[in-house]
Amino acid sequence: MMPQRVRLQLEAAAQHPTSIIGCQVRREPPNSTERYTRWINQLAPDQLLTQKGTRGCREELVSGSPGAAPSPRHPPWIRGPLAGSQREQVFTSNGPTVIMPTWFCSRAWFSHVGPFDEGGQGVPEDLLFFYNHLRKGGGVVRVDQSLLLYRYHPDAATHSVLETTIWTHRVRFLEERVLPHWAAFTIWNAGRQGRRLYRSLAAGTRRKVVAFCDVDENKIRKGFYCHEDSQERPKPRVPILHFRAARPPFVICVKLDLTGGAFENNLRSLHLQEGRDFLHFS
Repeated sequence: MMPQRVRLQLEAAAQHPTSIIGCQVRREPPNSTERYTRWINQLAPDQLLTQKGTRGCREELVSGSPGAAPSPRHPPWIRGPLAGSQREQVFTSNGPTVIMPTWFCSRAWFSHVGPFDEGGQGVPEDLLFFYNHLRKGGGVVRVDQSLLLYRYHPDAATHSVLETTIWTHRVRFLEERVLPHWAAFTIWNAGRQGRRLYRSLAAGTRRKVVAFCDVDENKIRKGFYCHEDSQERPKPRVPILHFRAARPPFVICVKLDLTGGAFENNLRSLHLQEGRDFLHFS
């Protein structure tokens, strides 16, 4: 921990008493989990959270625009909920948008949210606490200084949590917070992850999926995905479209920072607004 950590996070917590305060980290060894570390340190302030309450078909987000000048009330190293914008990344497989080893909040707020789930090995207690924090209207703020040395080791407790357990909690949270407010949506990725999400949804939510979209010509040429495990007759068939032919909103099941910028360029070319027209789930 860097010597200025407590002072800077306490300062941020005094300004944001109902927020979890995180910070940037320095990874050790330096080249471990590079993509994840970039995500931790480089999320824009308005990608850190959703806040309870819905307007129309989207969650209301609170934060400033990327690169916006900080308010005079906020030192330049404090990044968090400043104004209305529409971006969110709390649904991705990375988990909480500020990682638990960096968390700082008041005892009063911690008690309001509730204790950690002490169910033992295999319980994603940080994810469950974070979701409850958001349900109670909590904010998320990051101090944009590297205040923690975050060590990677293969025996870390996080490795005891099954991916399937985390997946189930993530899908349920997505269905709770966003999908009830969308009359229909498209899953971006007709491959394994997109189909897995479709199968994991509750039956009523699955009926809102109007299409998959992709760039893979073989998948597009096939024309549809058939849900073979469904008990419905006839079995549901969901069209597979080129991404340019599909209609938002999208639940995106494509991992970022893995295609040399190709996916990001495709998404950017549609001129969509994160949180309103799409959200990231992978």
